[in-house]
Amino acid sequence: DRGGMYFGENAISHNLILCNKEKLLNQSSFLLGVPGSGKSFLTKLQIAILILTTKDDILIFDPEGEYVPLAEALGMDETSVIRLHAGGRDRLNAMFMVDGYGEEDPIVSKSQFIMSLVERINKKEVDIQHQSIVDRCVATVYRDCMERGETPTLALLREELMKQPEAIAQDIALSLELYTSGSQDIFGHESNVDLTKRITVFDVHKLSAQLKAPGLQIVTDTMLNRVTMNWQQGKRTHIFIDEFHVAFENESSAEFFNSAWRQFRKRNAYPTAITQNVDYLLDSVQARTMLSNSEFIVMLNQAAPDREKLATLLNISDEQISYVTNAGAGSGLIKYGSALVPFV
Repeated sequence: DRGGMYFGENAISHNLILCNKEKLLNQSSFLLGVPGSGKSFLTKLQIAILILTTKDDILIFDPEGEYVPLAEALGMDETSVIRLHAGGRDRLNAMFMVDGYGEEDPIVSKSQFIMSLVERINKKEVDIQHQSIVDRCVATVYRDCMERGETPTLALLREELMKQPEAIAQDIALSLELYTSGSQDIFGHESNVDLTKRITVFDVHKLSAQLKAPGLQIVTDTMLNRVTMNWQQGKRTHIFIDEFHVAFENESSAEFFNSAWRQFRKRNAYPTAITQNVDYLLDSVQARTMLSNSEFIVMLNQAAPDREKLATLLNISDEQISYVTNAGAGSGLIKYGSALVPFV
């Protein structure tokens, strides 16, 4: 493609592979492969090329702290590294939203996001009573904060929940206590980090296991806000989310990420999901739908059960799937629209 990004060479013809996602029906990408197959290197190569050859913004969810050195090496003036962990200095406001947030009514969208977050924290499905109370309190907090000229936060939401007469509201407030006034409060108050830099890395490698899943959701919501602002300014955004399988641990979270992916596509953002746990990903109906609807998929070496599922889902022949069977690092198969190209 003219203006394409380098993805190695064709394993059969040895021609250079230059892919321009702008020419595809949608720009959603997946990068799949077992540990040691070359996912991180290929992702860093993409990021470096984007930084050096475009003016686009780049947002990275970094669960292992492995993208920080690259981002810092490519220019501190354009880079913001946000280090999220309990007791840390950096904070993100889970309740923040810009004009144009969400797919429909912003308050409704944020309410659904908070309900999904509560479900993540409690590690159990939120029933209709919980949803009604959260919906009521989220709307009240936003209305009151707008009147007072304040920024809504999870801490203010918890205060509103505690005012409610229902016992369920007190249960929800108690579940939020650790994240608003306890030791894990980094998402409960106003943001104090620079979210405007061209390259923004959300480094969560020191985040506790308890916060990893909610953290991914809140960071993705923060990315949605940034994408919305960029879109309004006519600017393109590239998003890289590693360990993406974590997004599908429950149905509510899966619905949130499915919605986020739709919004990214509509707002001139190019999201790339990266994971080594392909089997885990394919267990989710939502994830399988997202994968089958994605126009750009890079498959590096795959485990046997994953190969079979991917071959069925993406209609890959036995000969083609052989390119991700015991493949060397950095080798595999690219799905580009309707084409399947073996690459090195």
